[in-house]
Amino acid sequence: MSVQAIKTPSDVRQQVSQDEWQTRVDLAAAYRLVALYGWDDLVFTHITAKVPGPGHHFLINPYGMMFEEITASSLVKIDAAGKKVMDSPYPVNPAGFTIHSCVHGARGDAKCVMHTHSVNGVAVSAQKEGVLPISQQAFFVLSSLAYHDYEGVALLEDEKPRLVRDLGDKVFFMLRNHGLLTVGQTVAEAFVAMYIFEAACMVQVRAQSGGGELIHIDKKILAMAQAQVAKVTLGGGGALAWPALLRKLDRANPGYDA
Repeated sequence: MSVQAIKTPSDVRQQVSQDEWQTRVDLAAAYRLVALYGWDDLVFTHITAKVPGPGHHFLINPYGMMFEEITASSLVKIDAAGKKVMDSPYPVNPAGFTIHSCVHGARGDAKCVMHTHSVNGVAVSAQKEGVLPISQQAFFVLSSLAYHDYEGVALLEDEKPRLVRDLGDKVFFMLRNHGLLTVGQTVAEAFVAMYIFEAACMVQVRAQSGGGELIHIDKKILAMAQAQVAKVTLGGGGALAWPALLRKLDRANPGYDA
């Protein structure tokens, strides 16, 4: 049976706490915003969020559903092994949770993990020098950026320790030859971080396509990045931008909160 043919249970909201429902609404919105901005890759890649509370449960997209179709009720609740812990008519892709599970497990602050295969992100991930210091967006990214070399499709358990090691305590994670990943204490924080990451990659690809010599930000200025970004705070930016993003989504693709 296709995902589209399955009817979402109408009582999911009654089965979960108010905090979990709000996380579901925010995560469903993030999926639709990723589609709206054109960062999705058909039904592939994932955004996961930890379910509020002491348990180690997470929300993930139903496998086979387009990002623009995802709703709060259709998100699937799974454990750290990628197994369902709440009845759902939808399938999940446990292999797709490989990267997310190790990040959530290692980083208590990573309440939301967002991974994309955007064209600009993959293009820059294939460049030896990675993110270049040529824009203010890159300035933000370079304040907290890590890299991980490509090891094939992320399916193997033994890659997890290297993913955790390479990510460390960073917010922005470039998976070489693969794509982009961000973490946040909220869905909003992870999304805004991804917006900045994607913008830095887009600017870089476009600047390089012009063929002219690129101006790199001075190293003395780059050295101030972490302190300056801390003052601006990605978390605060996420909280401030999120209501406006939801209004934008309500106009473009409403219904994610069902």
